[in-house]
Amino acid sequence: MHIEPGIVDGTKIVLSYATAAAAGGYAIRLAFESAREKGIVSLAARTATTTALVFSFFEILPHFPVGVSEVHFIFGSTLFLIFGAAPAAFGLALGLLLQGLFFQPADLPQYGMNVTTLLVPLFAINALAARVIARDTAYVDLKYRQALSLSTAYQAGIIAWVAFWALYGRGLGAQNLSSIATFAGSYALVIVVEPLLDLAVLALAKSLRGLSDGMLVTARLHHPA
Repeated sequence: MHIEPGIVDGTKIVLSYATAAAAGGYAIRLAFESAREKGIVSLAARTATTTALVFSFFEILPHFPVGVSEVHFIFGSTLFLIFGAAPAAFGLALGLLLQGLFFQPADLPQYGMNVTTLLVPLFAINALAARVIARDTAYVDLKYRQALSLSTAYQAGIIAWVAFWALYGRGLGAQNLSSIATFAGSYALVIVVEPLLDLAVLALAKSLRGLSDGMLVTARLHHPA
């Protein structure tokens, strides 16, 4: 998703700088934890991989403007399950930044809003995973219900943040509310597709356990917590 230019402007946009800074600070905290778990080289390699993937998702996969934002296949829960929370967070932030710098400079003023909208739901599913996935369960052994709960939570978080920014910037007018509702409804397809991709990718990872159990994936992918 990309918040449309002009939704939040003037002095109101300062709030997005604060929320993005807070999200970035939390991502750095997760990065320290990840580096302690698998080392700085693994963290850097996973971050580079997620950045390339996110950039590809935004530039290559179908996306279209709907209401106050755009519909994208972001695959945040997939990135989280395969690479871990910190690499997924940095990949989302850096992939979005690269797209803005090289292809969509008009989106750069909205970067704080967009990165907040992408990262805070990721942090939420990181916490949710600790509750819905037993510690003795590796991610490759997840059931559809669990993958669905993570993906749905991530997409619901994106919808909630997009709605917040639209309401914050444009208020409670009928046209604005209609645009928010249209955007939210359009994400139904994403919520259906992404858990299926999660399970397909996890099944592939399970079949390649001996090859992929290395520095490019999170330790939890193949091992219990």
